[in-house]
Amino acid sequence: MSKKNKQTILVTGGAGFIGSHLCERLIEDGYSVICLDNFNGFLYSPKLKRDNISHIKDHPDFILAQGDILDEKFLDKVFRKEKVWKIVHLAALAGIRPSLKFPNKYFETNVKGTINLLEKAKEKKVRQFIFGSSSSVYGEKAKIPFKEEEKTLIPISPYGASKLAGEIFCRTYHHLYGIPTAILRFFTVYGPRQRPEMAIHKFVRLIAEKKSIQIFDKGESSRDYTYIDDIIEGITKAFNCDKEFEIFNFGDSHPIKLKNLVDTISKEFGTKAKIEKIISQPGDVPITFADTKKAKKILNWVPKTSLDKGIMEFISWYREKEYLLSKLTK
Repeated sequence: MSKKNKQTILVTGGAGFIGSHLCERLIEDGYSVICLDNFNGFLYSPKLKRDNISHIKDHPDFILAQGDILDEKFLDKVFRKEKVWKIVHLAALAGIRPSLKFPNKYFETNVKGTINLLEKAKEKKVRQFIFGSSSSVYGEKAKIPFKEEEKTLIPISPYGASKLAGEIFCRTYHHLYGIPTAILRFFTVYGPRQRPEMAIHKFVRLIAEKKSIQIFDKGESSRDYTYIDDIIEGITKAFNCDKEFEIFNFGDSHPIKLKNLVDTISKEFGTKAKIEKIISQPGDVPITFADTKKAKKILNWVPKTSLDKGIMEFISWYREKEYLLSKLTK
């Protein structure tokens, strides 16, 4: 298929952790990809984002659009230049704790930025809008395991609130303008290219550097860690979903206690981690646990990567990139 006839997918946040993996997969699957990213340095060095896409940046089916989703004139140029078939909206300010310090920034990017893209989807009659959401929307009152039909969604961080607001706008635009929409709630994604401040990346780095690890609440909190390859497989399956509007949980459905995660990483290093216990932090929930029956039934999606295998893959990547990471990680 010539590039002229290829379907073009816009991936916002395309140079980030999940976005770069998705761009890579979409090119492999024969799509033309617009990677939209502003390369901000909010949580980590933009040089790491550049490195994430270094192996595909010269591919003929890869288009880099550097700019901000808050810049409406920039978005006009992107959509005027290329006919976008589908949008996968992953661009966001992420992280629970930073959102407590900068709630206005999170509102601007995660809510207003989403509305800007929904407006372009409406205007250009985009075939599907896929929104990357988060398990953070469930808060701490939802029933375990978390189901997409849960009505008691009370996020306990500005980040979670901004993601839930984004979901609501997606539903509203679908209702008003008939935009086919899939909302994907990701549960603690990890793997190669994971952001440096996230738990697995941070723990691996600290153990490698023989430094102590701070764990909250005696390590009793649990997270549903989900490997990046499984997430990417889920997103691509959502492309073929014929539902006009649907919400899917993408999680491994096997919550792991924080202390057990540290033990798993330590075992791979063949050493014992130095632990420093501190009290729980505001915005943290005691557990995340995805019910994925809907994703299995509708998308035939089932996560396949065990935590042990995923940790091995991450450590292998970390060792390969250790020099770069040591220079650029705060």
